[in-house]
Amino acid sequence: MWTVFKKELKSYFLSPIGYVVIGILMLVFTIFFYLTTVAYGSVDLGSLYSYGVLYGLIITVPILTMRMFAEERKNGTEQLILTSPVSITGVVLGKFLAAVGVIVIALLASFMYFGIMCYFGTPSLTLVLVYMLGFVLVSGAGIAVGMFASSITENQVIAGIITISFMLMSIFLPNLGDEFPDISIMNFYQKFPYGLVSLAEVVGAVAFAAMFIAFTIIVMQRRKLVK
Repeated sequence: MWTVFKKELKSYFLSPIGYVVIGILMLVFTIFFYLTTVAYGSVDLGSLYSYGVLYGLIITVPILTMRMFAEERKNGTEQLILTSPVSITGVVLGKFLAAVGVIVIALLASFMYFGIMCYFGTPSLTLVLVYMLGFVLVSGAGIAVGMFASSITENQVIAGIITISFMLMSIFLPNLGDEFPDISIMNFYQKFPYGLVSLAEVVGAVAFAAMFIAFTIIVMQRRKLVK
């Protein structure tokens, strides 16, 4: 698993993908740092990360995940994965953790905003870490969905569209009426902006990600049996 993790994480930065994802997230953070923190003279960074989840992940999660398995299948290198000494579970988890790793790197870069606020006030490091924990959990849930989408098609664009569609529906469907199912992954980030770690949200995000990781493993196992 860790061999796959290191290989995939390295591949993100041998291509523009890792830099694009980090750049987009930093742009979103910068915009909302000004709109929600600087403009109001606040030292609270909760809104910055909340809006980062809402708007940043819609763009970056599909970019991170659409190539995961679809590219392997299109290029004909999927057979190497299926016959690899690393188990399918190890491959899937390695790819998942590598994508999460890119998000974590972007969050580490976002510490610059905490440093800036230290010049103007006394922001709480504990609260910032709580915001980041929630961000990672919601990102993981979204990445798991995108990874599953990539596993069921050889077309990266289709995988990306499926992921974007899910992300948009998960955010906007509940607001259209009670007749629509509430599948919003934002439900896992309701209390984190207030500096609260909710067991229900943590377990919900982890369970949601685990479910789609399991779906991906099942898809790849079936493909291995067919091969």
